[in-house]
Amino acid sequence: MEKRSVQAPAAVIMIRPHNFSPNWQTAKDNSFQKSGDGLSEQEIAKSAYAEATKVAETLEKKGINVHIFEDESKETPDSVFPNNWFSTHSGGHVAIYPMFAENRRRERRYDVIEMLKENYRVQDIIDYSGLEPDGLFLEGTGAMVLDHIDRVAYVTKSNRADPVALERFCTHFNYEPMAFDACDESGTPVYHTNVLMCIATDFVMIGLDLFDDAKRREEIVARFESSGRKVIALSNDQIANFAGNAIELQSRDRRVLAISARAHNVLTDEQKAIIEKNTEILPLEIPTIELAGGSVRCMLAGVHLLPR
Repeated sequence: MEKRSVQAPAAVIMIRPHNFSPNWQTAKDNSFQKSGDGLSEQEIAKSAYAEATKVAETLEKKGINVHIFEDESKETPDSVFPNNWFSTHSGGHVAIYPMFAENRRRERRYDVIEMLKENYRVQDIIDYSGLEPDGLFLEGTGAMVLDHIDRVAYVTKSNRADPVALERFCTHFNYEPMAFDACDESGTPVYHTNVLMCIATDFVMIGLDLFDDAKRREEIVARFESSGRKVIALSNDQIANFAGNAIELQSRDRRVLAISARAHNVLTDEQKAIIEKNTEILPLEIPTIELAGGSVRCMLAGVHLLPR
């Protein structure tokens, strides 16, 4: 088996929703979010449950360890996206984050944290959720895309990524912050960085046309290229179809790129060839879950901890 990469976790945490629906509290600033196209609430919830189940089964067949938790609450429509409220880090560190939408704050689950403590080497837990009353938000690895190899936190500026909270995280977890402005074609700021870019071990997929500042864009591209990664530029259409919302994982015998089938379908043959040089592409069917404005990356909270 190839050498493992710190960028690609071999285990993930998923939340399987029983009452999934697009979240009305996040619709205003999430331009990726869509309506159910005439589907009933029951049909949407049933489809999302089946999609999450299939994703977990597919990952497990690849040898990726999936810790799946059930969510039967009707008050947490976005719970299928756990990467926003916590993250794990090498050295045994866990972060818990302050969330912008009030109903998303209910997604924090301490049974998930207890499972991590029981099964992995957890040294400390830093809880930033107390920043919420002050209006300071940082929505985990949605707001930040982390380069675990070079220790850089890439962040598109938005109301879900406060600079004070970002600075605290980077100080505690030893990351260098690199913030930038990015907007979609209508001029709306991109709500989460992880719909804009995916950092893997050998390549980066990134929507360069959404950057407002050409100089900052060039600085970030140069940073990636200096790390030896191939930069795959994604078009605005590819970003709109969630091609940037993917995650590299360590399977049984090689690294895989978990990405939605919709996103995979808009990649060019040339882009796929670059990815497939060292990584297997694993398309996953989640059309209902994508109605909520997130995709595969948002569904998978990577476990970067050593097992007990």
